[in-house]
Amino acid sequence: MDSKSTHSDDAAQAKTRRQLIEAASEVFAEVGFRAATVREICQRAGANIAAVNYHFGDKAQLYRAALQETFKTSKQKYPPNFGLPAKATGEQRLRVFIHSFLLRIFSQGPESRHGKMMAREMIEPSGALDVIVQEEITPMKNELMSIIQELGGTRLSEKKIRLCGMSVVSQVLFYHHCRPVVMRVFPNLSFDASEIEELTDHITSFSLAAIAEIAKSKKK
Repeated sequence: MDSKSTHSDDAAQAKTRRQLIEAASEVFAEVGFRAATVREICQRAGANIAAVNYHFGDKAQLYRAALQETFKTSKQKYPPNFGLPAKATGEQRLRVFIHSFLLRIFSQGPESRHGKMMAREMIEPSGALDVIVQEEITPMKNELMSIIQELGGTRLSEKKIRLCGMSVVSQVLFYHHCRPVVMRVFPNLSFDASEIEELTDHITSFSLAAIAEIAKSKKK
C-alpha cells in the first residue's frame, strides 16, 4: 500500500470518527445515554454499525468522547474569560464569567448539546462525569474561586469563597434546569441577546453585593 493510499484511508477514518461523535452528541442530547442506540447513531452518521467498536470500543466510550467534544465546542464559542486582558478587574471578570455561562446554556445551536447532556448527567451520572469534572469543570471552578477571592480579599475564608461560588453558579443553572417552569410562569420572556445581557447584569450585581456584604462579616 503506497503512502497516498494510506493517507486517504486515514482521512476517511478520521472523517468517520468525527461523524460518529457529531451524530452521537445529537442522539445523546435528545434521549440520553441509556435510551440511545448504536444503530441510531450509526444511521445518522452514515457509518457501519461496527464503526463504533472500531473507533471507540463501545457505546460508553463514544458517549465520553461526545460529551468531551460538546464541552470543547461550547467553550470555544463562549470561553469563560472571553479574552479579557490580564489587568481586568474582579468585577469585569465575574461579569464575563456569568455572561459566557448564560450564553452557553441559552445557545440553540450545536453548543447547546453539552447543556442537555449535562442535565441528564445530574440525574443519572455516568463514568464520563469524573473525566468532565477533572478536565472541564474544575478549571472553571478554579477561575471562579480566583475571581471571588480577588473581590473579597483576605476577609473571605476558603469556605465562604466556596459558598459564594456555588451561589453564583446556582443563579445561572436555575435558568437551565427550571426553564420549562420559568417560561410558563413568565411566558413573555424570550431570553434573546438583550434579555441575556440584562440577566447577566442582574446576577452580577446581585452577586457582587452579596460577596461584599459577606466579606464585611466576621471571617469563619
